[in-house]
Amino acid sequence: MYPPIFEVCAASTEVTALLGTDDTRIYPFGYVEDPDGLPYAVWQTVTGLPENYLADRPDIDSWTLQIDIYAGSATGARNVAKALRDAIEPNAYVTRWGGESRDPETKRHRYSFDVEWHVHR
Repeated sequence: MYPPIFEVCAASTEVTALLGTDDTRIYPFGYVEDPDGLPYAVWQTVTGLPENYLADRPDIDSWTLQIDIYAGSATGARNVAKALRDAIEPNAYVTRWGGESRDPETKRHRYSFDVEWHVHR
């Protein structure tokens, strides 16, 4: 019922090299209160759409996810974004490259992108 983003990303050696192996720093709901180090990524559902059929139960759901990467440098954020993209693209579609920004208070660099994921039931 939910896209397997954590499982797919945590299975990538490129992702775990950057975000850790024992506690891979990819957090749901677009938020982490106290991250266990930098860099890290958060994801959240933007939209979820079940298919609807007249004769049968749907066999697929579609999800649009927003992924945000936070790092101590622009290069760090971009490297994680590339690793996540490479892990996700065999399973889903990148549909938007979002903005890059730097939080004035925390000084963390942020890179954002969206993914369209079709999940078979």
